[in-house]
Amino acid sequence: MADPSSYRPRPGEIPDSPGVYRFRDEHRRVIYVGKAKSLRQRLANYFQDLAGLHPRTRTMVTTAASVEWTVVSTEVEALQLEYTWIKEFDPRFNVKYRDDKSYPYLAVTMNEEFPRVQVMRGQKRKGVRYFGPYSHAWAIRDTVDLLLRVFPVRTCSAGVFKNAARTGRPCLLGYIGKCSAPCVARISPEDHRELADEFCDFMAGRTGAYLRRLEKQMTEAAEEMEYERAARLRDDIEALRRAMEKNAVVLTDATDADLIAVAEDELEAAVQIFHVRGGRVRGQRGWVTDKVEDVTTGALVEHALQQLYGEETGDSVPKEVLVPALPDPIEPVQDWLTGRRGSGVSLRIPQRGDKKALMETVQRNAQQALALHKTKRASDLTTRSRALEEIAAALDLDSAPLRIECYDISHLQGEDVVASMVVFEDGLQRKGEYRRFQIKGFEGQDDVRSMHEVINRRFRRYLAEKEKTGEWADGEVALTEEDGRPKRFAYPPQLVVVDGGRPQVAAARRALDELGIDDIAVCGLAKRLEEVWLPGEDDPVVLPRTSEGLYLLQRIRDEAHRFAITYQRTKRAKRVRSSPLDEVPGLGEARKQALVKHFGSVKKLRSATIDQIQEVPGIGRKTAETIAVALAQAAPAAPAVNTATGEIMEEEESGTMPGFPGEPVSAGAPDERRGQET
Repeated sequence: MADPSSYRPRPGEIPDSPGVYRFRDEHRRVIYVGKAKSLRQRLANYFQDLAGLHPRTRTMVTTAASVEWTVVSTEVEALQLEYTWIKEFDPRFNVKYRDDKSYPYLAVTMNEEFPRVQVMRGQKRKGVRYFGPYSHAWAIRDTVDLLLRVFPVRTCSAGVFKNAARTGRPCLLGYIGKCSAPCVARISPEDHRELADEFCDFMAGRTGAYLRRLEKQMTEAAEEMEYERAARLRDDIEALRRAMEKNAVVLTDATDADLIAVAEDELEAAVQIFHVRGGRVRGQRGWVTDKVEDVTTGALVEHALQQLYGEETGDSVPKEVLVPALPDPIEPVQDWLTGRRGSGVSLRIPQRGDKKALMETVQRNAQQALALHKTKRASDLTTRSRALEEIAAALDLDSAPLRIECYDISHLQGEDVVASMVVFEDGLQRKGEYRRFQIKGFEGQDDVRSMHEVINRRFRRYLAEKEKTGEWADGEVALTEEDGRPKRFAYPPQLVVVDGGRPQVAAARRALDELGIDDIAVCGLAKRLEEVWLPGEDDPVVLPRTSEGLYLLQRIRDEAHRFAITYQRTKRAKRVRSSPLDEVPGLGEARKQALVKHFGSVKKLRSATIDQIQEVPGIGRKTAETIAVALAQAAPAAPAVNTATGEIMEEEESGTMPGFPGEPVSAGAPDERRGQET
């Protein structure tokens, strides 16, 4: 635990100007970012008597080892720089709103030749129009199903689209009139894009003019006695009205606004947002955060605005934002929102009428979200703190282990041996720092030897990066990258947890001792009786079954096991799904992929001539002859037989063969793709 007075700037050293400041820990990692109208006055608040600080602020300043600042000319610049640094460094002590769910959006991929309507989650992509967020994906699909009758835009995936174009036959939606079938050239790219633009205009709230136009066309068709066309237009109008009725009118003046409400206690805060477009609620979302310091409601609103509009521009920022409390000062925030939109934005507290009534509804949603969050054991700050304290007490550590790394070994009867490393900080997952290891030195069911190798490799990297960066006279690690951050393997944990009992723990401890590392604690969690083993101890530490510390260790161990077994299964699947091209000497993965992409499948490649094979970039005459001979000698795979009919099934033709580099690393959850092989 550091003494804040040891790194406190000298009197008069801090400028009395607007700026952004960063606290760093002893490893030079940014742990907190803040902004201030006056850096001198703001930073002075952190270097007062520790007893007078908020508990989380006290933890932050005692974890930090240095503070630095950047002076800016205006408060608007400070607001933007603070947001940029929080996104870049992800400081663990900053207010970070965690979505209580992954919200789906209705997305139109206007960046493609034939725009596609689909459900999307996660980070927004450039060139894609988004509408929402919605509470449920099925609500989007119901709306799209109604609108496709009037706007038959493409909804199929790239694979289905290419297959239809290859066969010349559209999918079912093309036959029933809910897709204009651009895959078979029933509509030109220009007309299909115009159709997608009309779909986006309707979803953006410009519905009145389009409905009036359809009604006029229906009347004209009836007068011309084109009754079938008139009936079709009548049904189209009814479908559009049903889609509009799915979003109730809440503001009669067709307002475009976002309403933000906050429910808070002394430790946490919940934020709820209602997105109102054209007077109708088009989407809802909610966030929850831990309070880092004694922050006001206005400051929480400011952080919510940063997260909500930090990457939005244009019409994505509404003309009106209604909040329960105004940031202090309000002018920089309002100027920043105006800059994001490109025109004036009204940021205010509703005082009367429909908008105040709707804000009360949003506020009730925020209060319910906070109450629900409090019941979730793993996300409760107080519970996490108690769990870390129990672990520290049980393992006789000097302080609570803020960073815990857990390792697990996975294999199938001694083959495809892999290991995983998962990271928890403050009791929460840091999925961006997960790592995966391939154990290539040997095969066999020797988990102890594998554990020793993994721990040795991980901490050799730590020592190498520490030595490469060097240390300053005061013991701080020097910077290694242009953005001022050391490499991630330069961050040592306070506790290493291994999945296993006394042998695995001894192997991990031995690996650390061989490297001369004696300031990192090691323990193991055995599955059979959930016993905690320590190095050199004959008897395990038995934590109570109701212990929050045991619950946290179990979560960490189970996450490491899940991450390891997912990677092991992926490697096993790649090994089983081999290709005849693997037998061609001197043919690398890149050229294998190029061959399959050029011909569509190994079956077509096998029937190609040497001259045709030479047409593939990177394939010369000699290599083409080698490929042709190898494929001719390789016995073709036995044809698949339909057990129901007895018919031989044709080989599926695809642009990507299983097991080639184009295949995703994992078909599991998104976090499984974040781990990097080591």
